Amino acid sequence: MSIKVKNPIVEIDGDEMARVIWHMIKAKLITPFLEVDIRYFDLGIKRRDETDDRVTVEAANAIKETGMGVKCATITPNAARVKEYGLKQQWKSPNGTIRSILDGTVFRKPIIMRNIPPAVRSWKKPIVIGRHAYGDIYKCAEFVIEGPGKAELVFTPADGGEKRVVKVHDFSGKGVVMGMYNTESSIRSFARACINYAVGEKIDLWFGAKDTISKQYHGFFRDVFAEEAAKARDKFGAAGIKYRYLLIDDAVAQVLKSEGGMLWACMNYDGDVMSDMVATGFGSLGLMTSVLVSPDGKYEFEAAHGTVVRHYYEHLKGNPTSTNSVASIFAWTGALAKRGEMDSTMDVVRFAETLEQAVIETVEGGVMTKDLMLIAEPKVSKFAHTEEFIDEVAKRLKGTLGH
Repeated sequence: MSIKVKNPIVEIDGDEMARVIWHMIKAKLITPFLEVDIRYFDLGIKRRDETDDRVTVEAANAIKETGMGVKCATITPNAARVKEYGLKQQWKSPNGTIRSILDGTVFRKPIIMRNIPPAVRSWKKPIVIGRHAYGDIYKCAEFVIEGPGKAELVFTPADGGEKRVVKVHDFSGKGVVMGMYNTESSIRSFARACINYAVGEKIDLWFGAKDTISKQYHGFFRDVFAEEAAKARDKFGAAGIKYRYLLIDDAVAQVLKSEGGMLWACMNYDGDVMSDMVATGFGSLGLMTSVLVSPDGKYEFEAAHGTVVRHYYEHLKGNPTSTNSVASIFAWTGALAKRGEMDSTMDVVRFAETLEQAVIETVEGGVMTKDLMLIAEPKVSKFAHTEEFIDEVAKRLKGTLGH
């Protein structure tokens, strides 16, 4: 008997090996057990190219409408990918487009397994990365300087007021220059999202920047966070948690010495880098969940890893692969659990929890993909191929559910 999911979920398909395992997960772990209205969007690179990327905007708007999405990893094409896939242009990151439309904050959290010890001995609890996924270097303007001259930042007020001009550098020869920005509304939204997440999870909130060097740009971030944290002082007290501001280099040092158990809010570039560091420190990018949360409570869940292109090329040759599907499975369970919570359908929440437990028991029982086999303790003698692992999870899930 299928479990009924009350409201729709937007499914966003992706690329390469991530797409292959995505279809296996859906066929073996989702549709046999759930009756769910899935709003499907294909964000494979060829489909984005065919629609001039309109499909990405449509998918994001569908998440705004339904409140819930689950996404497979997608290609963000560079020049080589344009040639490989015969694309019209280097299309923008789908994640960036969806983040912009939802005005969302990305939270990444490692999946803990008893037999996958963290590389950092002191880590005992998950470290959640909150990434301000807007602006900064990802929306920068830049160009190469070909010869001597002056580079300046110029601001022209919309009300006709006096221009502000700041010299960046006097170039005596070739070089490179970049300008970047952020907005108060986006920074404030980010701070509030992080506060709400920390309060909801009852974990301390850290924010790190480099205001000693960037006294205005980074200082602006620091001040907005401080203002929002001060407004939420009662919430922090009720949850038994604290807010800390640290210089980013001190935050890195403190994180490595801590036992974990905090939300580490990061500016855009820092969050991009530190989420990979934390994921690798806890075992693998294949053990890292990612959720985009909008200020008005819309969610999009995905795995933190990419399309696993090297495995895909082997798959195309007909060779077996051992691709870690844990984070992609947890993208589905995260979306289902939150959907069930929003809909007050506890049987859906319990199904998601049961599937997650089946995955954990499979890995802790010694059945795992090659990336985990190499770091597991105690050691295991062999690894499971891609489909073998998913089949083992399905077997455990069926046993628990009595199918």
